[in-house]
Order: sequence, then C-alpha cells, then structure tokens
Amino acid sequence: MSLYKSEVRKVNDIKIIGGYNKSGEPEEVTITLRVGEIISIVGPTGSGKSRLLGDIEWIAQKDTPTKRQVLINGRIPTDDIRFSIEEKLVSQLSQNMNFVMDVSVHAFIKMHAQSRGLDEKNPVIEKIIEKANQLAGEKFNKDTPITSLSGGQSRALMIADTAYLSKSPIVLIDEIENAGIDRRKAIELLVKQEKIIIMATHDPILSLMAEKRIIIKNGGIYKVINTSKKEIENLDKLEEMDRQMMDIRNRLRKGERIEEIGEPVDKD
Repeated sequence: MSLYKSEVRKVNDIKIIGGYNKSGEPEEVTITLRVGEIISIVGPTGSGKSRLLGDIEWIAQKDTPTKRQVLINGRIPTDDIRFSIEEKLVSQLSQNMNFVMDVSVHAFIKMHAQSRGLDEKNPVIEKIIEKANQLAGEKFNKDTPITSLSGGQSRALMIADTAYLSKSPIVLIDEIENAGIDRRKAIELLVKQEKIIIMATHDPILSLMAEKRIIIKNGGIYKVINTSKKEIENLDKLEEMDRQMMDIRNRLRKGERIEEIGEPVDKD
C-alpha cells in the first residue's frame, strides 16, 4: 500500500528490505528501525556503508544498484515524499562540511530558523549555539564567522542545528569519530529529539552505543547484531580508555611531556 505525503503525520519506523551485494547474492534480510533508536553500520573501508546510507537517504524503491527497498511506517512512499525538498524525511551529516557564506554563526542559524517560519528572536537560535559549544572541543561565539569554524566546530553546529531546527525524523551520520566533538552528547542530543539515528562508523564506542549494528560485507548487509549486555558493560571500559587518550592529546597540545600514563581521568 502506498503512503502519500498528506498521510505522513509522524514517522514511527522505517523498514529496509534487502537487495543484493556486489556479487549479486541476495541479502535476505529485513530490518526495522524505530524512532529513538540508534543503529550503527560497520564494515571495512569500501565495503558499502555509505551505499546503505545513500539508499536510506534516497528512500530507495529497488531503483538503486543494490535493489534495496525502504518503507516508511510499513508502506511504500510516493514520489512526492521521496523527492520533497521542503519536507525531507532524511537529513545527512557528512564527513566534510564546508561553509561558503561569509556570515556569522548567529546570522547563519537565524536565516535557517526564519526559513522554518520562526521569528528571528526565537530562543532556539541561542540554544543551538549553546548546545554546539557543549559538543565542540574548542568554544566559539555567535559572532564567529562561519567560514572560520574548524571541522569539529562545524560538525557540532550542524548536529545542534539538525536536532532543533530540522524536521527530518531520520538522521544519517557518516563518520563522526574524527570530528573533535563529544560523541556521546551529540548522539544523545539527537535521540532526545525523537529521531532515528543511523551512523556509519569505524569507532567501537559509537558502534556499541547503538542498540543494533548492521555489518556490511562485499557491498551487502552481511548480518545484524543486537548489542549485548556484556558489550554495554565493556562500553564503559572503552570510554574510560578514550578519556585517557583524549587527556594525553590535550597534554601534548599544551607542550607537556608524556612520561606517565594510565592515571584515571576525571569524568567531570
């Protein structure tokens, strides 16, 4: 049964129906992803992670190289849903984000807010900048030229912007681990806004933060693994190791010698 644009009040779930891998072998899998869930996509470089993200962004209907099909709320979306520019169901945060507008951070967010029908004095504008600074490793202010932001600052700003201004219920993230931001806070912020979070990653911490992970091999969905209780316990250990590595990086940047390591890092 087809799903028409006028019927989309809320996206509760999306369903990915398997197609074929690079060898033409059927994936023989159906995956349902629900609002509030975090799903990671893992696999070697070149295995097809970005291709799966592309199929979801396109809301594929067996019309991409993989022949996968994506259903919205269990139904086939019509073209006015798939190709809508004003009300896109899917937002994507890519690895490289480059701004070309010569405006301040505040002016950029204000323009986006106004395009969404919000008043230029709406407090959400300041909220986005505040949240972005909580995610970014290095702070910036509202008057900072947007073209002067680092890669991590840019990613933090767009994650906060997506959380508060984007109406898209599905958020795709391609490689967030090297962005220089607080990954856990970023994912938690998006989840709180009742979005489906799907991220392609090589980061074990991000992989285990997800309720399930999709394993990609030879261009196809190889299997789906639900995160176990033991893996969640190991996540705490991995995050502690990550905090220690971040502490070492910060000490190096300050010009300190790294002659002692392994001391516990204060989580606060």
